[in-house]
Order: sequence, then C-alpha cells, then structure tokens
Amino acid sequence: MNTLSFDTLPQFVGKTLGTSAWIDMPQSRIDAFADCTEDRQWIHIDVERSLKESPFGAPVAHGFLTLSLLPITIYEVFDALKARKSVAYGIDKVRFISPVRAGARVRNHIKLLSAERRDDGFWLLRLEHTVEIEGEPKPALIAVTLGLLSPA
Repeated sequence: MNTLSFDTLPQFVGKTLGTSAWIDMPQSRIDAFADCTEDRQWIHIDVERSLKESPFGAPVAHGFLTLSLLPITIYEVFDALKARKSVAYGIDKVRFISPVRAGARVRNHIKLLSAERRDDGFWLLRLEHTVEIEGEPKPALIAVTLGLLSPA
C-alpha cells in the first residue's frame, strides 16, 4: 500500500485512514463548553445531581462538544498530507449513539468515503468518523463530513 499523499488519495477511498490519539473529556472541558455555548443543562454541569438523577449515572459531555473534537483528530490523521489549506465544507450526517461521561476518553477512527479533485486545486473529501469511547461497546457518534484540502 502506498503512503497517504495527495497523489495517492484515490487509492485510499473506502479505507480507514487512521485513528487519532485518545482525547480526555474531563468535567472542566464540559464546563468550558457549557459556558461557551450557554448550554448549561444540569446533565452536563451539575455533578452531584447527575450522579443521583441522571440516567447516565454521571455528567455527560454535550454531543456537540464531542462533535467539535473532529477537527483536531482530522489534523492528526491527515498530518502526512501536509495540506497548506483546509476548509470545513459541511456535515452530511451525524448520529449521537452513546453519551460520553465526564472523565472518559474518546478517539476518532477516520474512513475516506470519497476524494474528488476540483478545478480550484482543492480536494473535496468525504469522511466517515466513528468516535469511540474507551471501554464502551458503542461509539459516541458516527458522522459523515465534507472537507476541502489543498497542497498549495
């Protein structure tokens, strides 16, 4: 198999490109996201109440917090491409499968669904992300995203 590069991208369609490192989801990250988005629902930020009343048995990360970790994991997996430009182009589909409890770790398995070279020099990539929760049988989320990458 060839090394991932802009020249070899089409050869990787349908294949998993890589898995990111584990990312910690401490309560402090959840609290910061709640402050930033003003989504301060108790299941995210009230530790004592969540331990007693939440069906999840602990505070959980916002689904959109978990989703917001995709860019850093994409940069990590696509580091070999040495893209000079990258632009988020959209999200085709997102499904939040399992809650991410405070203190958990997550990582992203990235599969290349399609790679199309455009006339403007960008590659349009369609990626499938499966965000795994350490020690859990089901993923946190599965998403299909679109991104533009350019070597120059």
